[in-house]
Amino acid sequence: MWRADGRRRARHGGSKAHLFSFCAREIRSWGSDGDGRGHVKHDELTQLLSPVIASLGLECLGVEYSPYSGASLLRIYIDAPDRAVDIDDCERVSREVAALLDVEDPIKGRYTLEVSSPGLDRPLFTPEQFARFVGQSAKLSLNVPLDGRRRFQGPIKAVDGTRVTIEQDGKDVVIEHGNMLKANLVPEFEPKGEKKGGDKPGKGGKARKKH
Repeated sequence: MWRADGRRRARHGGSKAHLFSFCAREIRSWGSDGDGRGHVKHDELTQLLSPVIASLGLECLGVEYSPYSGASLLRIYIDAPDRAVDIDDCERVSREVAALLDVEDPIKGRYTLEVSSPGLDRPLFTPEQFARFVGQSAKLSLNVPLDGRRRFQGPIKAVDGTRVTIEQDGKDVVIEHGNMLKANLVPEFEPKGEKKGGDKPGKGGKARKKH
């Protein structure tokens, strides 16, 4: 169960590289918190939220939950087919997700719900998402070091099941997706006056609510 205190803020601003928007609402929940020890499983949250987001014609790319004392953050990344996500998309998802969280109540205490487009540094949550961007550069950090290092950055060479191949310092490195802590595309900025075809990671739009 959550309760809103009625405060709501909206901000919109932008530049050529990024578009940023959000709305916020203070809410408090008394629900259970994942496994009972303050941990919420990202996969379970993604499975819970994906259907309602899909019903709006959008895709749930993934979920990030960062627990903090008194101010946790639940961030949901969404995408839209054949167009950039805008602030209206974020606000629609925010409303529907807030209603679902009211019923399911998976997180206790105060937290901020933030709905965002991928942005230029698009996060990569699944092997399938890595496969979409083979040839583009990504940076990632690992839970367990591989060959003495936790951080890698380079072109995505291939995806085979749950194994992702990254080129690091001229050598191919195969990394198990389950060992990845965080992964993002590396934005490629074109020289002024030049245009490049192909898919765009998308401009950033955000909708934010405090729970």
